[in-house]
This record gives sequence, structure tokens and C-alpha cells, in this order.
Amino acid sequence: MSEHRLGLWQGTATVLGGVLGPGMLVLPHLAAQAAGPGSVLAWAGLIVVSVPIAFTFALLGLRHPGGGGVAHFAGMAIGRGAYAAVGWWFFAAVPIGTLAGALAGGLYAADAFGWDGRAAVLIAFGLLVAAFAANAAGLRTSGRMQVAMVGLLVVVLTVAIVAALPAVRADRFEPFLPYGLGGVGSAVGVLVFAFVGWEAASHLSAEFAGRRLLTATGLTLAAVTVIYLGVAVTGVGSGATSSPVPLTAMMATRLGAVAEPVTGIAALVLTFGAINTYVAGASRLGVALAGQRLLPHRVSSPQRSLVVLGAATGILGVGMLLRPVGLDPLLRATSACLAAVMFVGTLAAVRLLPGGRMRLVAVAGCALTGLTLLLSGLYLVVPAVIALAGFAVRAIHSTRTAPARSTRPQPLRSATVPGEVSSPAPPSSAARSTTCSPPWAAS
Repeated sequence: MSEHRLGLWQGTATVLGGVLGPGMLVLPHLAAQAAGPGSVLAWAGLIVVSVPIAFTFALLGLRHPGGGGVAHFAGMAIGRGAYAAVGWWFFAAVPIGTLAGALAGGLYAADAFGWDGRAAVLIAFGLLVAAFAANAAGLRTSGRMQVAMVGLLVVVLTVAIVAALPAVRADRFEPFLPYGLGGVGSAVGVLVFAFVGWEAASHLSAEFAGRRLLTATGLTLAAVTVIYLGVAVTGVGSGATSSPVPLTAMMATRLGAVAEPVTGIAALVLTFGAINTYVAGASRLGVALAGQRLLPHRVSSPQRSLVVLGAATGILGVGMLLRPVGLDPLLRATSACLAAVMFVGTLAAVRLLPGGRMRLVAVAGCALTGLTLLLSGLYLVVPAVIALAGFAVRAIHSTRTAPARSTRPQPLRSATVPGEVSSPAPPSSAARSTTCSPPWAAS
């Protein structure tokens, strides 16, 4: 077998799969709710921000091929605390993001068949149960299947753009900033969900020959720019973003009633595939964190990790039933966690990449990611609480078990650290893993 398994186009599709996800089913509507027509500025601004971030992680991958993802880089550059925080943010974001993704898929399916909101919730729970059951049975989404699902999403988005283009009217962009620049900042806070996943490139470099990863990253940026701006402009210009199912509304301007079953079925397929991938990656991450004593030792098997994730998702889902809050807060909470991961990753890159142009790219990526993180606003409480709770529990556990520990140093076990878990974010991406020892294990 060849050492390098990914050709340029398959590799580009894989990197694209790390960024583009089923969050696109609902994000155009949520962004337009926050900023009106000015949401186009939020999309464009995040595309600009993505350029240095994407190349920062690609350069990290070239310097440290098969490096193990953001947690490993954070540990190398900053220390065990950063490794722990990144792992906890990933792990905690999955129940929130998968619930949001399932609700988005349920919303589209219910709309396609003329059912009400209760049916959308039932479909969402059905998708979650099916995904967790598939993982418990050992069924995983293959790499080729992930690429196929990314292709399906690209087709759906492209058809929606082309269908809505003739319906675009200039008057729908007026007033352009009904909620001011604050509304644009609010839209950025939720749209971050569609722009996480660039860290996937950092552990794919070993799969590419030479510097093709940089080319694949550039091609992915070009594709994301065309697709995201196309959806943003035609969605607002056609009035489709006023609908909670904007892609269906965009297609319906040209395809009529056939748009509903097409987008409904596509949403179910895409949502199930994404949830299945997120859950699989998160269950492996739980085992890795338990192996490093960053989660309880009882979580140190895939099945137990899966039970913990299922319980967390179920409790969150019941809470949503008792006090419905909608998709927007779920996606914003997930985005805040993943934006924190990206910030720590780019901060690590500033230390790990050599001086000159590489470090300048990393500094730009870190600064812009930090600004984006700040635009999460009050939702920054979510990653802050997760990190504080994690360190507090570890401190209490260490105090209780200190007398019983042997004074002989114990080597840390190797861990499987997913490169990403994400995107309906989340959750927008496929979870992968690379086996590696934590960066402090050699000391």
C-alpha cells in the first residue's frame, strides 16, 4: 500500500468534510434572525478569518505530521492543563451539538411531510437513538461514506443557490443593518459553528504527499467561500432566510413542492451520518481522557463512554422538552466551546511554528480567532464553566486519593486524541482519531 493514501481531490473532500456540515440546514435562518441582511457581512467576515486559521493548522500538520490533533498540540506548547481543557470542551460539546443537529434534521423532515413541531422533536429523538444504537453495535460511518455525505450536502446547497438566484431582489437587502453592527456580531457568534473544523488538516498531513495539504486547504477555502456566500446572498435576496427551513424555501422558488421531500430526506441522511460520526469520535475521546485521568476511570471503555454521552444527551433533551429554548442557544453554546478549542490551537501554533511567515500566519490566526471567540458573548460562560468544573473535580479527586497513591512515578498511558469532533455542529465535521502519547509523557 502506498504511504500516502489521499490524492489531491479526495484529500480536499476530506478537509472540506471537516468544515462543511449539516449546520448549514439552519444557520442561514438563525444568522438572518440576528442581523437581517447584514448577516452577509458575518458570513464574509468569518471567511476572511478562516484564511489564516486554515493555513495555521495545515502548517502545523506539515511540521508535526500525525500529531494527534488540537489537544496534543496544546499539550506540547502550553501543558497538561491546556490538553485537559481542549479535551473537555470537545467532549462536552458533542451532546449539545448532536441534539441541535438532530433537531435541525427533525425540523426539515417534519416540514417535508407537513407535520408539526412535536413530530420534529420525535424525529430528532429517533435520530439520536438510532445513532447511539449504531455505535453500541459497532457500526461506524466509513471514510468513503463521509465523503459521499459531504458530496450530498454540496449538491443540496448548490441546487438551492441556483434555484433561488432568479428570485433575488435588491429591495430585500434594505434596510441592510436593521440591528446595527451588534446584530452582525451576534450572527458571527452562531455562524462560528459553520467555520470550525479546520483543525482536521493538522492530523491529515501524513496522508498527503509533499505539500499537497496546503493546496487542499486552499481549494477547500475556495469551495467554502463560493458555497457560503452563495447561500447567504441568495437566501437573503430571495427571502428564504425568513423560513426556519431556508434550503427548502430556496429550492421551492424554482422547484415548487418537490423541494420539500428532497430536502427532508437529504436532511435525515446528513443528520444521521453526522451524529453517528460525532458520537463515535466522542466515545473514543472519552476513553482517551479517562486513560489520562481527566475523566473518571469508569469511563475507560468505549461502551461506558457511550453510556455517559447518551445519558448527557438524554438529560439535555428532557430539559429541552420541559423548557424549550430553540436551536439558537444550543448552536451558540456549541460554537463557544469549539471557538475556544480553535483559539487554544492557534495559540499553541504561535509557539510551535518557526519564525518568519509561518509564525506570522499563526499570530494572525490567533488574533482573529480570539476576536471571534469574544463575539460569543455570554455563551463564553459555557466553556468557562466546563473548564472550571473539570479542574475542580480533578483537584478534589486528587486530594482524596493522594494518601492511597504509590510514591513511585506511574507512566501515562497512550491516548487516542480525536483531531476534531464537531459540527452540526459540531455540530460541521467528521471525527477522526490518531493514536499518540501525550506530549508530557516523555518527560
